[in-house]
Amino acid sequence: MKLSKETILIVLAFFAIYVIWGSTYLLNKIAVQEIPPLFLSATRFTFAGFLILLIAKILKLPLKITKKQFLNNLLAGFLFLVYGNGVFVWALKYVDSSFAALEASSLPLVVIILMRILYGQKNHKISLLGVFLGIIGIYLLVSQQNITNGENSLLGVFMIATCIISWASASIFVSKADLHPNYFVNSGYQMFSAGILLSVFSLFVGEEWISPLLWNNATTYSMVLLVIFGSIIAFTSFNFLLKKVSPEKVATSSYVNPLIALLLGWYVLDEKISFQSIIAAIILLLGVYFINSSKNTKES
Repeated sequence: MKLSKETILIVLAFFAIYVIWGSTYLLNKIAVQEIPPLFLSATRFTFAGFLILLIAKILKLPLKITKKQFLNNLLAGFLFLVYGNGVFVWALKYVDSSFAALEASSLPLVVIILMRILYGQKNHKISLLGVFLGIIGIYLLVSQQNITNGENSLLGVFMIATCIISWASASIFVSKADLHPNYFVNSGYQMFSAGILLSVFSLFVGEEWISPLLWNNATTYSMVLLVIFGSIIAFTSFNFLLKKVSPEKVATSSYVNPLIALLLGWYVLDEKISFQSIIAAIILLLGVYFINSSKNTKES
């Protein structure tokens, strides 16, 4: 059976948000040990947004947007990146990345609840079963470790919860909002505007801005990977998917990302994978399968 171009793009986009974003927990955790969290996110998204718009200009893609589209991109950038990512990275100072992944696994459930409240969308039982399996799988995966670092951990847990609500709201908003027709350009506007706002907030709270020339190699490499892969490629794929499939299916990335982090730890750091982790991985993948195979349709 011959696959359409759009189907191939959807598969590749899911690969990007599953695999690439699975590595960003580790990359953010490395970078935030040396540079302040808001400054980290501001640098990442300002550079990524600028590069996207520059590439779009070179490729002669139309950059002109209406006032409404600009404001919609500004709001999406704030919900996804300024609050959703900036505060999330800050919370990693107080909460283990494994527990952050556990909390993030509730994203599909939050999306489904919001879709039900805001639009009255009914969900198939198989989709809800997928959400339930996903939460169980994540719990099994991270319950093997200490999940908090002690001081201010409860504050970190609470702030991550608010980030999840912000992500869920943004996912639904972007899936229905009037935006520039090119997903690449949309990502550029959202990231660049978010980077500027994050820079302002970073200065406002008194963070110390550290020159990239003074970063150690691990931080520098992490930032480069976050900009190119975690931002430009993955976030553009994310925007594309939100216009092509239902938001709760896109949100299944929160189930797969911790699995990728686990595999990276095994391959790169020679960490052992326990039998419980293998069981968790099977349950997680079953959850993703049930959600993606349900017949919830994207409403226009």
